Amino acid sequence: MLDCPQTGNEDGLSKPTISDLARAAGVSVTTVSHAFSGRRRVDPETSKRIHALAEQMGYHPSSMARALRSGRNGTIALASSMPFAVAAGPSRLGFLMEIAASAAISALTRDLALCLIPPHPAGKGYASVGFDGVILVEPMRDDPLVAHFEQRKTPIVSVGTVPGRPDIPAVDMRSGETAAMLLDHLARQGCRHIAALIGSAPRTSQIEAEAAFRTLAASPDRLLKLSEEEGEEIGYRETLRLLRDDPSIDGIFAAVDAFASGAVRAAHELGRVIPDQLRIVTRYDGLRAKLSQPPLTAVDLHLPAVAEAAVHLLFDRIEGTSRTVAAELPELVVRQSTAVC
Repeated sequence: MLDCPQTGNEDGLSKPTISDLARAAGVSVTTVSHAFSGRRRVDPETSKRIHALAEQMGYHPSSMARALRSGRNGTIALASSMPFAVAAGPSRLGFLMEIAASAAISALTRDLALCLIPPHPAGKGYASVGFDGVILVEPMRDDPLVAHFEQRKTPIVSVGTVPGRPDIPAVDMRSGETAAMLLDHLARQGCRHIAALIGSAPRTSQIEAEAAFRTLAASPDRLLKLSEEEGEEIGYRETLRLLRDDPSIDGIFAAVDAFASGAVRAAHELGRVIPDQLRIVTRYDGLRAKLSQPPLTAVDLHLPAVAEAAVHLLFDRIEGTSRTVAAELPELVVRQSTAVC
């Protein structure tokens, strides 16, 4: 047991200071600071003694002081230019929210807090807020969020590669392979006239989905590029038009789950029985896919692991390391929208 000298005022209620701890340990204030910050080497035995005394004395380093010394505030951000119409899902528990929940847990294990930035024009409402780094979820080509944070010299990593920016570390979501998996499934289920509903925003997930459809589909002209802003409604309207104009369509590949929800509504309205007369698949296995009637065949993108990888990449980027990693291969989840019972 270490002898801990009395510190503070006479009533014993004041908090011990770094100077109190330095005197108790018989070292300089600078040595104590380095023992907690890790910015300079401190003899292991000395560091151990300092930490033991700090625990006995009830000393805790000031988070504000640490931030001033390191130039960091211990907060990272998660942001996306995807509108809530496609990113949030029912009850706002969609793609972006699932990544945020897992990223927040991963960040805490590294003593970082996660701030979720709701989708809105870059800089609006947070231009004055500083972050140690930011994770961007599926940014577009020339995404204003990239420009905003680069201007502020904020380290960036992305979930999904950034089109035209191989220099930005990313978790590659393997979107081309995912689209090919879904299209192959439709073909194996007997679909010969497949249409595609793909987001018009130039995100890697949509660019690679379009490329896969044009390569693999028997009729690549049945491709619609839809606005993310309109979400389910545009999926509904365009599917109504598609099925009325071309009743031979027997499969729909929706690269955005909000579009898939709209396609299901349209099929029901036209009396097209799913999956007997029409099969529908979508990319993201979220609440929309699970709660749909019938439930939608989708893909498990392993988002908790993706979020963990993104936080790890950002931590490395903050420390000066830059690299891109590939996500685990997504897994097909077959449900009633394509499987005839």
